[in-house]
Amino acid sequence: MAPPLQPVRGTRDLIGDDAARHTHVVETARRVTALYGFAEWQTPIFEDTKVFSRTLGETSDVVTKEMYTFEDRGGDSVTLRPEGTAGVCRALITAGLTQTLPQKVFYAGPMFRYERPQKGRYRQFHQIGVELLGPSTPLADAEVIAAGWQILNELGIADNVELHINTLGDAESRDNYRAALVKYFTEHASALSADSKTRLEKNPLRILDSKDEGDQKLVANAPLIYDHLSEAAAVFYNGLKAVLTTFDVPFTENPRIVRGLDYYNHTAFEFVTTALGAQGTVLAGGRYDGLVEQMGGPSVPGVGWAAGIERLSMLIAPPPVPHRPAAIIPMNEEAHGTALNILKSLRDIGIPAEIAYAGNAKKRLERANKSGAKFAILVSEDIKLKNLEDGSQQDVLFSDLPGFLRS
Repeated sequence: MAPPLQPVRGTRDLIGDDAARHTHVVETARRVTALYGFAEWQTPIFEDTKVFSRTLGETSDVVTKEMYTFEDRGGDSVTLRPEGTAGVCRALITAGLTQTLPQKVFYAGPMFRYERPQKGRYRQFHQIGVELLGPSTPLADAEVIAAGWQILNELGIADNVELHINTLGDAESRDNYRAALVKYFTEHASALSADSKTRLEKNPLRILDSKDEGDQKLVANAPLIYDHLSEAAAVFYNGLKAVLTTFDVPFTENPRIVRGLDYYNHTAFEFVTTALGAQGTVLAGGRYDGLVEQMGGPSVPGVGWAAGIERLSMLIAPPPVPHRPAAIIPMNEEAHGTALNILKSLRDIGIPAEIAYAGNAKKRLERANKSGAKFAILVSEDIKLKNLEDGSQQDVLFSDLPGFLRS
């Protein structure tokens, strides 16, 4: 006998409590983002590989090591999406919406990266995310951050999460800051890790994000971007902090939050927790004013975030148990037709109801007790409503059933 088939490494089934938590996260995010005026978009799970290689960088770890890329039967290179922002920006261009701004987008769905599976991280994982395309003001950044904060609040995990914010400045600020970092790290180049020596030549800001202990000691004394902001960038950052304060969103400034790609500017932020071990980021994002233009569209400012549903699900309490159904039990063969009519009538008015597919009345009653149903509707010449929690039962007219069940 062949061994039973197993899920592919880095994937898992969503069943029972796992499925309930997952659904609860998505439905909460969908409801909250609607309050902020976001509309849900669904983009394809796979795209032309250039959608990601062009935006994430040909030499980035995601592109070179983690993407699921393959050639389809037509000879085209396609990639399972590793993140959601690039697809949304591509859709903005494809749908001709760059002239109809702002666009406020919410999305939810699976993403794919070939990386080492670990706690809360899978090769097929799921994200919720928002993108606000068009506005270039600090209010837009504060809006997307506030939406994320409210989602975490309504999931009941805000007390375990802290918001860290930073500014990446504008082009002038970044040029000034990059020069200061190159000077500082060049003076300490012998103490840098091999990866950071490479970053020093290509993208010195990425050194700030290094996990190497030796690098981190150097980073602790590295120049801060706050000392190199242009006047315009400082005004933007102060404006963001003022609006977050107005929105009652608590935050901590963290100058070590960086984004390695050139199209990121101004705001970078992360919601972090210590409840999941070292990998503590549960929601992160920033401003990416150059991304749509890099994809072949016009210059469209953008800001957004993404959050891993699996990691959020690990932090939340089990969602409320849905309303338990009534179990309908025909007591004899003659009552079967009446039982089916009751079943349909209850479902038609929104009351959950189930009926066992086979078995005598005794077996069906045993199944009803195991199903978690609160009531059994016993159908014969008359109708009896049995409370499966205390065993009591009473005669009831069909017209009175909805009132009894709803109460």
